[in-house]
Amino acid sequence: MTWTTTNPIDLNGLTAELDGIEIITDPIQVNKLSQDYYTYSPILQGILGDKRADLVVRPTTEAEVLHIARVCVQHKIPLTIRGAGTGNYGQCVPLQGGLILDLSNMQQIKWIKPGMACVEPGVKLAALDKQARESGWEMRMAPSTYRKATIGGFIGGGSGGIGSVTYGQLRDRGNLLALRVVTMEDEPRVIQLRGDEVYQVAHAWGTNGIMTELEIPLGPAYAWAEAIVTFPEFMPAAHFGQALSDSDGIIKKLVCILASPIPAYFAALKNYIPEGSHCALILVAECCLEPFGELVKEYGGTVTYQKSAQEASKGATLVEYSWNHTTLHARSVDPTLTYLQTLFPADKSLKLVEHMYNHFGDEVMMHLEYLRVNGEAIPAALQIVRYTTPERLQAIMDYHEEQGAMIFNPHTCILEEGGRKTVDVAQLKFKQMVDPYGLLNPGKMKAWQERSQHLS
Repeated sequence: MTWTTTNPIDLNGLTAELDGIEIITDPIQVNKLSQDYYTYSPILQGILGDKRADLVVRPTTEAEVLHIARVCVQHKIPLTIRGAGTGNYGQCVPLQGGLILDLSNMQQIKWIKPGMACVEPGVKLAALDKQARESGWEMRMAPSTYRKATIGGFIGGGSGGIGSVTYGQLRDRGNLLALRVVTMEDEPRVIQLRGDEVYQVAHAWGTNGIMTELEIPLGPAYAWAEAIVTFPEFMPAAHFGQALSDSDGIIKKLVCILASPIPAYFAALKNYIPEGSHCALILVAECCLEPFGELVKEYGGTVTYQKSAQEASKGATLVEYSWNHTTLHARSVDPTLTYLQTLFPADKSLKLVEHMYNHFGDEVMMHLEYLRVNGEAIPAALQIVRYTTPERLQAIMDYHEEQGAMIFNPHTCILEEGGRKTVDVAQLKFKQMVDPYGLLNPGKMKAWQERSQHLS
C-alpha cells in the first residue's frame, strides 16, 4: 500500500468534519456506489468482489471538493472518484477502502459556444448533447452508456465510442481542451490545465487529481438516420464496414459490424435480422442516405431496418446495441459470456480479422467497431468470448498479440496492464506533485508502486 493510517477511519469524526456536504453511510448504498460493471469480467469478479468504501460523499461545488480533499489529506484517507459507474474495469472500485467521491451532483453546463462547451464533471452526456444541439452542435463522441454516463467519468476512464469513426479517440490532440483539477497536496489547490497538459489527467482513472471543470470540443450536429444492413456472410459485412468508414463523402457516426450469432442476443431486433445473418448497425447523416444505399448494394447487403432521425429519437436507439452495450445484451441472455478489446492493424484487406474469425469460430464472436487511428479507419473489436478458464482466456489474448493485433486487456484493474502496457512518466511525475501521499484511487497505478525506478 502507498498510504498508511495509524487508526481505522473515525466515521463519526469524519462526518462532523464534512458537515454540510451530502454523506452516504447506508451500507447498501455504499456497496452499490463502490461498484461498476467489472462483472463483465470473470477475472475481475474475483479480484474486486469484496472491495468497498467506508462512506460516500457527494459534493455540489468545487469549494466542497477542496474541503473534502483537505480532510482526506489531513487524515491520510484514500479517495476514489466516481461518476455514474458505467465503466467496466473497476476504475471507480476502491481497492483500499476510504471515501468514494461521487461527482454526479456537479451538473452545471457553464457555457456552450460554437464548437466547444464548458461543463462540470457530473453532467450527463445525453443532457449536454441535447442542449448543444439547440445551437447546432453535438458531442463529438460518446460511449454506448451515454444516457447514464457523465462527462467526468468518460474523460477519466473512457477512450472513445460512437463518433470515433469520424473524430478518433479521446487521446487524440484536440478532443479535450482544458481541465480544472483539485490536488491532494497538504494544502489542496486548483490547477488549470490546457492543451497537451490535459493528458496528465485524462484517462488516468482518477489517480492524478480531481476534475471539477472540463472544456470539450463539439462537432456540427447532423440528423442521424439509423439502419441495419444484413449479410449472408461475415467478411462482406466487415469489408462493407471498412468501405463505409473510408468513404469520406458519407457522413457517419457509427459503423458496428456483428457476426452471427451475436444478433440473436438482441430480442428487440429479431424481426429485422434473419437467423444466422451477420449485420451492420449504422448511424449515417440523412443527407447521405442515397450514397449509403449505393454502397450497401455494392457489397451485397440488405437494409432491413431504417429510421429517420426524428423516428430514431424516440425510445431505444441502435447506439444501445453497439460498443459494450453489445456485451451487455449478450450477457443478459448468457451471464457466462465475457469479452475482449482488440485493435486490429491498418489493413484494407482485413486479413487478420478474417483469420481470427475463422480461427476461433463461435468461441470468440466477432464484433467490430470502426474508428480513426492516425488518420486511417481501423477495425477495433469488442469480441464476445465463451469463457471457460482464466488460462484459456489468457491464451486467446496471447494468440491475438502473437498474430499482430493489440489487446487492451479488460480483465485487469491496473492502469498500465490494460491498454498502455507502458509507464506514462509524465503522468507519474504529475501524480508525485499533486498526490504526494498516493491517496487517489490507490492500487490502480502500477507506476506509483514502482516510482523509484521510473523517476531515478
